[in-house]
Amino acid sequence: MSVQEAEDAKQALLQVDSTFRELAERHHLLDDRLHVLTTQSYLSDTDRIEEVALKKRKLALKDQMEHMVHAFVRRQVSPPS
Repeated sequence: MSVQEAEDAKQALLQVDSTFRELAERHHLLDDRLHVLTTQSYLSDTDRIEEVALKKRKLALKDQMEHMVHAFVRRQVSPPS
């Protein structure tokens, strides 16, 4: 799958799939929180634990979204007869 195919699939899924939209929104919210944490000059132990947990959750969401993108592209390439 090309980069362009993946991007086109993501845009299509955002339009037609509410689950994909929800995952993308959650991913974005986690990214926003991570940005807040990473711009701080000092992180407490609690903040560092939160940072690691957020990165893991964000990666899990990205994995789910990528799985959906691949499935979407496969369906487009070889639609059921």
